[in-house]
Amino acid sequence: MKTIRRLFAIGYTTITLLFACCALALIALATCELWHGIDPYSLVPLRGRFSALLESIGLLTIAVAAFELGQTILEEEVWREVHTSGPTRVRRFLSRFLIVIIVALTIEAMISIFQFAHDDPTYLPHASLIGIAAALLLAGWGVFIKFNATAEVLEPEAMEEAKSEDEKIFTPEQSEKDHSSVESMKEGNHA
Repeated sequence: MKTIRRLFAIGYTTITLLFACCALALIALATCELWHGIDPYSLVPLRGRFSALLESIGLLTIAVAAFELGQTILEEEVWREVHTSGPTRVRRFLSRFLIVIIVALTIEAMISIFQFAHDDPTYLPHASLIGIAAALLLAGWGVFIKFNATAEVLEPEAMEEAKSEDEKIFTPEQSEKDHSSVESMKEGNHA
């Protein structure tokens, strides 16, 4: 069993490194796009500069998402001793994943709306659908959190186990902040 866990840890670590490599490549591309947009010696018209800047923002957003997903996989699947089993752990993993996706979709919708408003307004409904998808994901995530919070009350030992793992992985300041936010969430559910 330990051999299988080690193999999975190696696989997850490799995936994390690939996410980081992709993010670094995207940052390099975003830097090139940014320079293309702000190069004072370039003869690119203002609209082309604006598009290059928007493209740079989009690339950076995807790079942040890649870094965050890599970090989430590393922390949740490699560093933690106990793997996803309880509602607390599932909620934490899905929450971290969905935050990244929702923020990336929202920024992509904003960039698309700006770009299509200037270039081709007939594509604005397509950009709006990206924003609607982000809103639906956010609403679905809220429903999941609401239902999952009641399951956490039924399994307090899973919550304590997750807190003890956090203390091992994060700094004391981060663990205390996470602990206080969870406690305030519990108080809000009991009210």
